[in-house]
Amino acid sequence: MTDHQPGYRTPARMFHWGVAAAVLLMIPAGLVMTQDGLSRSVQDTLFVFHKNLGTLLVPVILARLIYRLTHKPPPLPDTMPGWQRRIAGLSHVTLYGLLLVMPLSGFIRVRAGGFPIELLDLLGAGPWLAKSDPLADSAQLVHAVAAFLLILLLALHIGAALHHVLIRRDGIWSRIWPPRRR
Repeated sequence: MTDHQPGYRTPARMFHWGVAAAVLLMIPAGLVMTQDGLSRSVQDTLFVFHKNLGTLLVPVILARLIYRLTHKPPPLPDTMPGWQRRIAGLSHVTLYGLLLVMPLSGFIRVRAGGFPIELLDLLGAGPWLAKSDPLADSAQLVHAVAAFLLILLLALHIGAALHHVLIRRDGIWSRIWPPRRR
């Protein structure tokens, strides 16, 4: 990346990497916690971790969306083909959408299923939803489909990032990676 090519501002980079780290912790926890054969204590610990990290992520994701809507990202390099620009834009919009669908569907699944969300309960938030097995089942399906799509899209996103940093070496990676101290 040349010195005149702008990168994302520090808050955008912090939102990106903070949410990325949390999501990359939640995915394996979410996949493992639903498996048969785990001890009850391990399964319970993973459920509590997953639900409460999701709860903490909601305000961060909303702040990230507000920041993104109020701060224009740096322009993509002129050398990037139009089809890649369109795919990058579509994938980012879809990632943001999935980052909203995942905690919402998880919340509905848990609360309509009659289960606690320990952090919200500690804050006295109340269940907000009546117990409803059909609603919980529908939310669980949405959560599972969205999780599959999120994992797929993250794999493509990470693959594209690695392609840009290792093969093309076109500065795309440098735009979001924390800046180097000079």
